[in-house]
Amino acid sequence: MDVHRSLYPDQSVPDSLKDKRQVVVVQLKSLQAETERIVKIFEEPEVLRQIQNSRDGRQLMEFLEKDYEFSPEMLNTLYAFAKFQYECGNYSGAAEYLYFVRVLSVPPNDKNALNALWGKLASEILMQNWETALDDLNRLKDVVDASHFTSPLQSLQQRTWLIHWSLFVFFNHPKGRDLIIDMFLYQQHYLNAIQTMCPHILRYLTTAVITNKRRKAVLKDLVKVIQQESYTYRDPITEFLECLYVNFDFDSAQQKLRECETVLVNDFFLVACLDDFIENARLFIFETFCRIHQCISIKMLAEKLNMSPVDAERWIVNLIRNARLDAKIDSKLGHVVMGTQATSPYQQVIEKTKGLSFRSQMLCLNIEKKMGGGKKDGKEVSQWSATEF
Repeated sequence: MDVHRSLYPDQSVPDSLKDKRQVVVVQLKSLQAETERIVKIFEEPEVLRQIQNSRDGRQLMEFLEKDYEFSPEMLNTLYAFAKFQYECGNYSGAAEYLYFVRVLSVPPNDKNALNALWGKLASEILMQNWETALDDLNRLKDVVDASHFTSPLQSLQQRTWLIHWSLFVFFNHPKGRDLIIDMFLYQQHYLNAIQTMCPHILRYLTTAVITNKRRKAVLKDLVKVIQQESYTYRDPITEFLECLYVNFDFDSAQQKLRECETVLVNDFFLVACLDDFIENARLFIFETFCRIHQCISIKMLAEKLNMSPVDAERWIVNLIRNARLDAKIDSKLGHVVMGTQATSPYQQVIEKTKGLSFRSQMLCLNIEKKMGGGKKDGKEVSQWSATEF
């Protein structure tokens, strides 16, 4: 009703909204009465201490049943109240109650266990608590990877939902651009989900790689994936890398870079990456161009980078000053003379060893999850992310 008044100050509030408000208030009072005793139990200092120290939901549930006459039906009531709080926009209340539901629920035996994880993640995202949201995202990912759903399609759906929800976290958390690369490009289940269900996610993965100066080594792997999926999905961001690293077409790369600006400005997740993207994309063009030519005209380079000659020269000077470029500028002729840039065999071995170490680690983790997950027989599938939420 308050939102309606702010949007339409010259109109009266419709009767349908007033009736709906009365229904919501009645339902709220009813749920508050049902959960009053439950909330008091969780406010007990001893209960809070047990929750913080306990790692076993079954053991904690036995403690509550024995000392506080807690029952599984109470947990379902608390879940319903948390979901109602979420629907009313009280995300902090929903997150608090869902935390208790998550701690006490044991997947896959409890039908609300996975739902509570999805709801907790959604609540933290809406409150913009990115550190807590990342913890919830990792916890949910572990449960999804370890669960055995009734069909492979349901597993694929769960991972697809998780991929889309994770964009909120990855593009707001300080370490998100590293984490999105590790999860989307180097964890095979999630790369398969992207290739099968949502190839448009390659736009976000590509942007994360381009804007991450420390992860240039992954460009080769990313370009391979982009080439594989080019028949199903293309946009200016993925085509920029294709033009630059597959076709070595600098004119097309320059054109795609202009189109990328429009794409990034109009994308909810990527608009904050615009400056970093343009800066690093120009650097990619420049580095690739320099590998082919030893002496380069600043005027021609400015055209390739979509900059004025003065700005291009200043940009190159800053690169040289920051020790990121081995080159000299001939101001009289307007040329950039490149130094030798051959990568030492020692550096090549280091880069390849880093990639091999990471892949070996991921392989070991996947084997451990497979061996641990084989002992479970979960059949419940979360509907929170698709229907309930």
